[in-house]
Amino acid sequence: MAKSNAVRWIVGLVVLGAFGVAVWLATRPPPLTIQGEVSADRVDISPRVGGRIGKLGANVGDMVERGTTIAELDSPQLVAALVAARAALSVANADLARINSTRPETIAARRADSAAAQADVTLAKETFDRQNQLASTGNAPQARVDEATRNLEMAARKKDAADAALQLAVAGASPEERALAAAQVKQAEAALSQREVDVAELVIRSPIAGQVTTRIAELGENFSAGAPLFSMVDIRNVWFTFNLREDLLGGLKVGDTFEVTVPALQSERIPVRVTVINVQGQYATWRATRATGEFDLRTFEVRAAPVQPREGLRPGMSAIASWAERGR
Repeated sequence: MAKSNAVRWIVGLVVLGAFGVAVWLATRPPPLTIQGEVSADRVDISPRVGGRIGKLGANVGDMVERGTTIAELDSPQLVAALVAARAALSVANADLARINSTRPETIAARRADSAAAQADVTLAKETFDRQNQLASTGNAPQARVDEATRNLEMAARKKDAADAALQLAVAGASPEERALAAAQVKQAEAALSQREVDVAELVIRSPIAGQVTTRIAELGENFSAGAPLFSMVDIRNVWFTFNLREDLLGGLKVGDTFEVTVPALQSERIPVRVTVINVQGQYATWRATRATGEFDLRTFEVRAAPVQPREGLRPGMSAIASWAERGR
């Protein structure tokens, strides 16, 4: 009888203990699990100039390297503008060469004019001397002397003008004219460079190494400058993004490590390191800490990069982390 009572006590204690454990498990808060997703750099590729799609070199899903030609545009207007810019530069160079040089025939003609003017001066001087001598002996009227004086002065002035014209022909254009012609050449060169850049921009190259996720461009379709043609993601540089309420950060800092589980990779546990902790906008609040709603808990974006590169991660994949384990 005593043995039977002891068994009953033992069974009662076991049942009571089991009940206590069940109550403890039922009232214990569930383990905190957070969910995020895999993210990567995304690039929208747009042309800097407008044109019609003449060639496509990539499609959705293609892996392309940086600098790969993914599309080519046709723009007859830009090609014509390039030809016009080259012609304008040729004209400016020709004008500069003209300004910086003088034809030998022009210099020879000015020398001949100077020599003829000198001959006129010599003749006028001889005539003046003769008339002046005759007037001194009373054999010529004073009017002849005055006329000879005037002719001598006119000849001297013509000689000065001829000499000035010769100097101008030898010296060529003025410094101001040379500077203006040189500036026009520089201006034409700049315009040509701009047109060459515009034409080069008709070839669209990938700015990153990644995967094409969206292709809007179609052959023959006309696109203006800035219109998106492709979207790409850099799947070689992926990270995990989590949005956490600030009271869950628990002293988390950049450089801390924890593990995440990726269901798409057979729930593999991947070690990650925190790289960014960034507060979200004012609108991203979770709940008030008081019933009056005076203080709101903010949401923080936590970015974490894989400690080691992991093949197979793709943007949009879910990532799960046990925050209770991380806190221990």
